[in-house]
Amino acid sequence: MEAGISAGELASAAGSGAIILDIRPAAEFMAGHVRGAANARCGSMQQKQVIMAKMPRGSKIIIIDADGQASRQNAEMMAKFGFDAHYLEGGMDAWGGELVSTSQSPLTSGSELHSQLGPDVFLLDVREPEEFASHKIDGAVNVPLARLFEPGACDSLPRDKKIVTICSHGNRSMVATFALSGNGLESTSLDGGMAGWSQVLAHSVIYDKAGIRVIQVEKVSKGCLSYIVASGSNAVVVDAVHPVGRYVEIADSENLEILAVADTHCHADHVSASRELASSAGAELYLSGGENYDIGCTKVGDGDTVPFGDCKLQVMGIPGHTAGSVAYIINDIAFCGDTVFADGIGRPDLHDTAAESADALYDTLHARLASLPETTMIFPAHHVEDTKADPQGAYGTSVQDLKSAAMFGADRQEFVAKITESTPPKPPNYSMIIRFNRGSMPLNPELIPDLEAGPNRCAVRTGSG
Repeated sequence: MEAGISAGELASAAGSGAIILDIRPAAEFMAGHVRGAANARCGSMQQKQVIMAKMPRGSKIIIIDADGQASRQNAEMMAKFGFDAHYLEGGMDAWGGELVSTSQSPLTSGSELHSQLGPDVFLLDVREPEEFASHKIDGAVNVPLARLFEPGACDSLPRDKKIVTICSHGNRSMVATFALSGNGLESTSLDGGMAGWSQVLAHSVIYDKAGIRVIQVEKVSKGCLSYIVASGSNAVVVDAVHPVGRYVEIADSENLEILAVADTHCHADHVSASRELASSAGAELYLSGGENYDIGCTKVGDGDTVPFGDCKLQVMGIPGHTAGSVAYIINDIAFCGDTVFADGIGRPDLHDTAAESADALYDTLHARLASLPETTMIFPAHHVEDTKADPQGAYGTSVQDLKSAAMFGADRQEFVAKITESTPPKPPNYSMIIRFNRGSMPLNPELIPDLEAGPNRCAVRTGSG
């Protein structure tokens, strides 16, 4: 089969349902491309094979580059895999027809998407329904990839909004842009898919009083919450998550020096970044002495302190979610990790001691946290998916509200029974994540997005009294 086609043949094919793939760099594609073409850039042969496996076999595929060289090689390769693949002879150098330009990049990073979310953005998730049901970006619409290539499937998609295609790792979503382009719809693919989205961190100042400022850092895909606690130019970070570089960026922008990094407990549903952040910042690492860590650090427990500059966090042991969970307290704030949430309490079963931990959790709530002033704000290490932030953007509760929760009023036996019976499914990969966080297994940073995939599942809802 002769794979090459002329510019005239391309012009005829452009309106006949052919899939036109422009493999030039994004900037060149954006400056001018054939109408109906989609930008297709693959970083490796493995990615090419993944993308080819998702493309429809019955469609004519035309590949375009600058001069027809790389496009010819790619078309011939695809033909060997059974595709009806062709290339534009002479590439764009030989094209004398209409050019279409765009200001929209073919790829959108997770951070860019987070800053753009709103009514003018349409999120098109092309994963299978069961994947979508498990974990999704709020407001996304699910149309499985294969359906987008069916006649009329794109007719209901908006033409007056920015369309962002989404999948697990950015391969199916790129193929989705091919289908949309063939139907006259401009779109952009979420770079890295949901795995890339899982590494987006957003921050906001949620407390500024009595010389202490607290910057909340949220991992938007999972609701993980960490905190930069600042006094003057000195700071301590509590419950850091990946990527580490964001804390350095935030600290630099706020003229802060990170002197200490601390974890409230050994996390089970996300990979802690505290060890790496302490190393990169030259800061002291503080971890609970009640957890089985195999990491060089300063161990802390009930009654200890974590100093940073002229200030210090007071340490309170709050066992229950894990045996070694601690709270860090300063002024009228308590950072309690996963022991207490805005509308729930920490599940006791992730370290496989559910009944014993639930009993300890009862004592923590009634004898320890309840002893703090009722105005004390409790800031957690997570928020549940549908929990709403307060007007300052903070997620948390108060000791007063904690005491009014329905489960708080139960007696010990009832509490232990309810808390052990009400736990949601365990987070995926939780046992491996625990080993990483304990330091008993080496960590490959490239694995973090997939290890953390899915919503957080550390809370048991309590309801209100």
